[in-house]
Amino acid sequence: MKWISSHWRLGWLLLAITTYLLLAGYQLGLPGLHYDEAKEAGVNAMELLTGAPISAFRGATVTLFGTALPLMVQDYIGALNVYLALPFLAATGIGVPNLRFLPLLLGLLALLALERAISEWLALTRRESGPPALSLAGLFAITLLAVSPSFVFWQRQGIFVTNATLPATFAALWLALRWLRTGSPYALWAAAFAGGLALYAKLLALWVVGPLALLVAGWWLWRRWGKGGTIGPTAIPLPPVTLPLLLGAALAGTIPLLPFLLFNLQTGGTLASVGSNLGQSYYGVDNSALLANLPVRLGQIGTVLRGDQFWYLGGLHANLLAPWLAGIGVLACLLSRAGRRALLPPLLLVALAVSASLFTVSDLFVTHYALLQPLLVGLVGISLACLYEQARSWRGPLLLLPVAFLVLWLGGDLSGSLAYHQNLTRSGGLADHADATYHLAYHLRYNGLGAPIALDWGLDAPVRYLSEGTVTPIEIFGYTSLEEPDANFAERLAPFLDNPDNVYLLHAAGQDIFAGRREAFFAQSHLRGREPILEAIFAQRDGTVLVELWRLR
Repeated sequence: MKWISSHWRLGWLLLAITTYLLLAGYQLGLPGLHYDEAKEAGVNAMELLTGAPISAFRGATVTLFGTALPLMVQDYIGALNVYLALPFLAATGIGVPNLRFLPLLLGLLALLALERAISEWLALTRRESGPPALSLAGLFAITLLAVSPSFVFWQRQGIFVTNATLPATFAALWLALRWLRTGSPYALWAAAFAGGLALYAKLLALWVVGPLALLVAGWWLWRRWGKGGTIGPTAIPLPPVTLPLLLGAALAGTIPLLPFLLFNLQTGGTLASVGSNLGQSYYGVDNSALLANLPVRLGQIGTVLRGDQFWYLGGLHANLLAPWLAGIGVLACLLSRAGRRALLPPLLLVALAVSASLFTVSDLFVTHYALLQPLLVGLVGISLACLYEQARSWRGPLLLLPVAFLVLWLGGDLSGSLAYHQNLTRSGGLADHADATYHLAYHLRYNGLGAPIALDWGLDAPVRYLSEGTVTPIEIFGYTSLEEPDANFAERLAPFLDNPDNVYLLHAAGQDIFAGRREAFFAQSHLRGREPILEAIFAQRDGTVLVELWRLR
């Protein structure tokens, strides 16, 4: 019977991950390459493979065997995706699906790590002979994630949301729990390494890694002082804590952060970025108004569960039942003592992570919750397993309640994911996710326009990657303000205006990201007696013009 049970679970697991790979891997070249995908992995990886000079963020590099290696791609995002992308691009070439093979695989690893973390947690809190119903919680969670629009479409563009944090974060969770259960020092050291790797991937992982460290320490101290050195209903021995163990964990957690530390020794970039955004972020979020930011973040939990944030795929589809099912399932699980023991600590972890997310150096982007979605669905998986266990003692139609729960949720999410794919086939992506960038890069490359002047954000990195470095736009729009050009904009623009061979890239009216540069370009051109000529346009599949190519006469 045990052999049959283990093979049945393996079959379920394989079905879930196969479903995920099919949904996330279909038409992988769409939507178009987003700026963040190119900037945070593609361009530097392409430069390393082609031998081109490295355009390192803030110029921060370390030289190894004569090659300059970038340390970070943003002040709070490490260059991990750059190095992970290298074998994929080296094996398959420079392209968009080629680059997205990496986050697709990282999403798969995140599913497996989450399943292990949930199973480890339930093994810690409930030890019985034979597999208890709660042992299905991890399989329930990854099955729901495998068809979730939020998970599927964030993972296929995973560099856009830095999904490298997911497998590292959930591996840290799994291994930290394994240390509590088994006392293996290697588990704790590996957990510390995974946590450090998650932080290097993106500092935002601190939302989960920080509370996780506090909860693990708190759990150990509570059991040490209040339970006589045992944990769980079957008196699992409390793992010993020694100085060598703690020093090893500190070292293991520091090793993956060495590039981050070296970057800040060279530039001080992270401290400067965080320090300048303590009061108000770059995008205008008041970081002192935490209570005002809370409703925004709570609303995003519902958005992530419904999956109705992907407007840029060409339509919106929502699983309206998902938030209600999640709430009902969690409340039902909390009604039983075993359910509370299984659910309250991970619920506390989610609450602490949401609290940490109220501060931001950028904006309250819903994409940040790509990190928290698996935790949210993990709570649902545990709740569904609680319902399944309780149903074994019920009579009549109530026995079908857990099945109905799963079918309703899966049906809503699967139909949403399939509908998004239909939208995407038609639209090719919208705005800064449009496949119009592919046509732009092709036009510039094969018309010998190797150094266009970029007067707005979102054009440089995708064009450089898609043209394999043969086109290098010159960004002069200035990052100082989103609302208007800075005082030196005209001075930066002036040297280019007298050369009739120069071409200029602008977003079409109403499509601009950094406002005012378009108007300033036309004004400065006329002041110097130059007539702007529209040479080419690049549009979405629905005909909406996104990018314009201008020349001066």
